[in-house]
Amino acid sequence: MVFSVLKTNRFRNYFISDIISGFGVGMSTIGANWYLMDRTGSITAVGLMLSLNVIAGFLISAFAGTFVDKWNRKTILLWANVVRAAALLLIASAFFGTGFHVEYLYAFAVVNGMGWALYMSASRSLVQELLPENELIQGNSLIEISLQVGMFMAGGLSGFLYKYIGFEAILLLNAAAFLVSSLFLSRISYSALAAEEAEASFFESFKAGIGYLAKRPSVFVLGIVSIIPLVSTMVFNVVLPGYVSTSVRGDSVVFGLSDMCYGLGGLLSGFVAAPLARKLTQHGTILIIFLVSVLNLVAIAFNSTVILLYIGSVLIGLTNSSLRILITTALMESVSKSYMGRATSVWMGISLLLQTVSATGLGVVIDRYSPGLGFILMAGLMFVGLIVYYILNSQSPQKQTIEA
Repeated sequence: MVFSVLKTNRFRNYFISDIISGFGVGMSTIGANWYLMDRTGSITAVGLMLSLNVIAGFLISAFAGTFVDKWNRKTILLWANVVRAAALLLIASAFFGTGFHVEYLYAFAVVNGMGWALYMSASRSLVQELLPENELIQGNSLIEISLQVGMFMAGGLSGFLYKYIGFEAILLLNAAAFLVSSLFLSRISYSALAAEEAEASFFESFKAGIGYLAKRPSVFVLGIVSIIPLVSTMVFNVVLPGYVSTSVRGDSVVFGLSDMCYGLGGLLSGFVAAPLARKLTQHGTILIIFLVSVLNLVAIAFNSTVILLYIGSVLIGLTNSSLRILITTALMESVSKSYMGRATSVWMGISLLLQTVSATGLGVVIDRYSPGLGFILMAGLMFVGLIVYYILNSQSPQKQTIEA
């Protein structure tokens, strides 16, 4: 049963903290996308903002993994939340004091990108410490549920909040969410993993992390496959504002509800992915989900109705999140706990680099042509993931345990 892991107090506090944090991030991210689109009318500007987000995350990811593997992961998460809350309060104050300036949204994107990259490396590594290996798939399912519950609530509320109280108030709510999340994090009691390279320099630890993956090419490639749904989600965020405005002629409420439907699909994945993998096989389930994703994205590309957008968004959330659950579990079962932070940061850095290129280029292409083209490109990306994963598992039919 997925919820059995919540019997332990420490993981239950982490789960609640993750929901609250995800709610805050989702609400402000969705609000920022629509705010910029509303004030500038340019998908290129939205793409640039998202590019700044991922560039900032890419730059910090080079260092984040080494920090995560050398120091207490719970403490890192606490400080990340506090610093992000303070930064959002400053940005909100600037909006209140001087009105709309696109530079403030760019500053928000930088803070959001850096904070998210550090949070992802530290939080997923902390999960490895909190749960035994036989509970990882249930834990990852719940993490996806927590993320999507936060995003689901954010998607449903952000459009209404933006319309009636403004983006500045959304920033204040996000800051408050980070602080409340930290309260639950502080209640987690556990024995932190002792760093295997505590006396090594920062550079030596960083180099050891790269060497760890270099000796395990199949795991490195599996990690690359795991970031494809993340890149696809980033493309979805770039495409959606223009798609809602032009293809289905919707407003901020339709935009928010579409994002909420994505979150609903992600929420369902937490209940569907693990049972489906047990009934079939993990390998077969991943291949089927990739295929469903490709077909759904092609269908959305040629759609012009709001109701089909909502249905398609549910399926995008379901497939992307299910893939993250299953592939992340495989990675956690394979990668040493002492190296998980650095390994995650390497994959996150590659993901953010791909997102930077896609966000910048895609915004220009969509402004010139059609938002539907973005969904065709997403379908192509997921098809590449399908082929690479099939080849990888055809070459390695037997699961390998590669703990260092």
